[in-house]
Amino acid sequence: MTRKTDGTASEGTQQRFFNMKNHCTGVILAGGQNSRFFGTNKALVRVGGKKILDHIHDVFRDLFHEIILVTNDPPQYLQWDVNIVTDIFPIRSSLTGIHTGLFYTSTPYAFFAACDIPFLKKELVETLVGAIEPRIDIVIPETSKGFEPLCAVYSKRCFKPLEAQLAENELKIQQVFQKVRVKRISEDILRKSDPDLRSFCNINTPDDLAKANNIATGPTEVTP
Repeated sequence: MTRKTDGTASEGTQQRFFNMKNHCTGVILAGGQNSRFFGTNKALVRVGGKKILDHIHDVFRDLFHEIILVTNDPPQYLQWDVNIVTDIFPIRSSLTGIHTGLFYTSTPYAFFAACDIPFLKKELVETLVGAIEPRIDIVIPETSKGFEPLCAVYSKRCFKPLEAQLAENELKIQQVFQKVRVKRISEDILRKSDPDLRSFCNINTPDDLAKANNIATGPTEVTP
């Protein structure tokens, strides 16, 4: 069941964000090696001279008291001030990471971010966390390109449906949308906090990295 929101974030919405700060954890999904990226760990790649993980961690540190990093290679991340956990299910997928993050979070909600988004904006995270409502299980961005499930808020109530889905080896994240209550945040609202939607730019290939470095160092405005 999904519901779409339109319009601007109200003062009440912003107040909910600050009320929810202690009730939401930041979770980073660190996927390890990537075959399309010459076996390189994307979280440790530098964009504009800064590691992608450093950028995400800086955003999370300003917003969340608890930060969890999900990885199957913990030694690579010991220098960061995060709670490092490993996947519960031995299945390599983003769904596994979300399931694991929800298992370990101590708060009712968690904001999840993939480890390969170098331009995640604090204001966009605030918008999504500020849209949390007691009866909503997922707050997810929706743009003209579709949903952004790896830059979204999930309630701990999603844990059991995700576990059942993984037990059936159903790895598509959007399948769980049919089992929980979903609030979609429209592109119009998202652009108020991230006009170019750069928060959703991810690095999958060397070409993506080159484009990201051009964005980070050049004056040209580019929409992902």
